[in-house]
Amino acid sequence: MTIRQLFPTLLYREAIDPTLVADLDHSCRALAQDDGAGRRWSREHGYRGYTSYASLNDLPRRDPVFEDLRRVLDRHVARFADAAAFELGGKRLKLDSLWVNVLRAGGHHGAHIHPHSVVSGTVYVAVPPGSGGLKLEDPRLPMMMAAPTRRPDAPEGMRSFETIMPDAGTLLLWESWLRHEVVPHAGKAGAGGERISVSFNYR
Repeated sequence: MTIRQLFPTLLYREAIDPTLVADLDHSCRALAQDDGAGRRWSREHGYRGYTSYASLNDLPRRDPVFEDLRRVLDRHVARFADAAAFELGGKRLKLDSLWVNVLRAGGHHGAHIHPHSVVSGTVYVAVPPGSGGLKLEDPRLPMMMAAPTRRPDAPEGMRSFETIMPDAGTLLLWESWLRHEVVPHAGKAGAGGERISVSFNYR
């Protein structure tokens, strides 16, 4: 008997330099204090914490720490594109958007995809105890029709959902069509309890 695995879904994981992570922590917390428009948007849309998603689209030009991050991300995204065997015609994927997330206890982000992008990802800056992981959904689920659910002991890659638990400094990359969500942050409320990340898209 021969069984082959076809059509893999790739997830790239790597650790970022701790010095850069510490600098990002400072910059993300400063943004959360200074960006009034982002705080207002977060309140109006029920985001438990702060995000720069709808208020700032120039972070690498605004703060050299995010430009340092962009250069690091460019290298990792190029490696991921090669691993995914993308035919790019000699070109490279380019950063399209980058935003900060400071999530308080109880906060989460429902399942979604990132349209109009090729590669998406997140750098985890602060991951206090109880922080929610990144939950990835098998992209074949809408087509499985009468297929039974998987056993609890199904191996990784065969389960309907995989939850990735990052550490501070973890970089994750995936193809932008992959549906994903942020599991609710079950950590303690208060100072130091925020889950901080920087998310981005490449096109």
